[in-house]
This record gives sequence, C-alpha cells and structure tokens, in this order.
Amino acid sequence: MADDPAAVAQGSPLRRRLLLLVPLVLFLALAALFYGRLFSGDPARLPSALIGHPAPTLDLPPLDGLARAGAPVPGLPAGSVGKGGVTVLNVFASWCVPCRDEHPYLVQLSQMPGFRLVGLNYKDDAGNARRFLGTFGNPYAAVGVDANGRAAIEWGVYGVPETFVIGRDGRIAYKYVGPIDADGLRDRLLPEIEKAIAAPAPAGS
Repeated sequence: MADDPAAVAQGSPLRRRLLLLVPLVLFLALAALFYGRLFSGDPARLPSALIGHPAPTLDLPPLDGLARAGAPVPGLPAGSVGKGGVTVLNVFASWCVPCRDEHPYLVQLSQMPGFRLVGLNYKDDAGNARRFLGTFGNPYAAVGVDANGRAAIEWGVYGVPETFVIGRDGRIAYKYVGPIDADGLRDRLLPEIEKAIAAPAPAGS
C-alpha cells in the first residue's frame, strides 16, 4: 500500500529537523567524552610533549635577598639545569595554596642524595617569596625568578605547582603535575628520580 502523500509531506520537515540534530548530538557526546577524560583520574599522570626532549634553556635571576647558611642562593643561569647531574625542578609561588601543602615533601626530598633540587618562582612578589621560604624552609639549592611567566610557558607548565625530573643528558625524564603528597612522592616521583640517577651517563660526559 502506497504512503499517503499528505502524511509524507507532514513527516518530511520533522525528519529533516531530526537529521539536522544528529551532528549536534554527536558533537556534544564527543565533547562530554573529551572533558570527562581530561578531568578524570590523577592529574599527576597528565602527559607532557616535552618528555624525552632537551629541557628548555633557563636563564633566570636569583630571588633577591634569599640566603641559606649565610650565603646568597643562586639563580638558574643558562646551562645550570641537567648538565652532568640529575636535577629536580619545582615550580612554586607563595600565593599558591597547594604549594604550601606539598612543601614539607620538598623539604624531605631535599635531604636525599644523588640529585639537585631547584625552584622556579612563578609570577611572584620577591618579598612574599622570601617570607614563604623563611616560614616553611628553603629546600632549594637554587631559585630562579620567572617574573613574567615566560619560562614556565616554554616548559609547558599547566599550573602551579609542577615538578620536573631532568636527566644527566639534559632531557626531561618525567613531569609531575599538581602538589606532591606522600603517595605521589613514594610511588611516582622518587621512582622516576631513581631511574634518572641509574641511567647511563651521556657519551662524552
């Protein structure tokens, strides 16, 4: 039996509207899946495009007035990171609340041998940064001031705090996103530091 022409004429606009909605529904579904994957799970496991690549060059001045054991704490001049030894670079700021939470673990980390822990002070006030380290302790062998945030951009920093492990070959071996806690220090960061320390020395070193 043939379709009623009147019914077909009435149904066609509805079908057309439904067909127009299909791409929108698919887009919304894909967007929901993307954001769900992006913001679910452990942020410390977010990948970095810089892993395995040479660490971007740093040339940062010291934090003015910062001293340890009566000696000025140096900055991060060019060539000071990851050349000949393992370096752990922590991005921090006095205004960063999670930085306060992770700081005791950085102090603990600084007491371990085999690597150098340095700080990148991100978009901070010098006086506030000095007070922060004076209050909570200075775990860093060097602190470079990234006043305008340009260095952090070159390092692909998502937000503060973040921590990088740089091998003796000058390449970024690992990136830890977010504040370090007891589990993260034990289960993720320390194994990556130990792996970098155990790696063969680069040829010609």
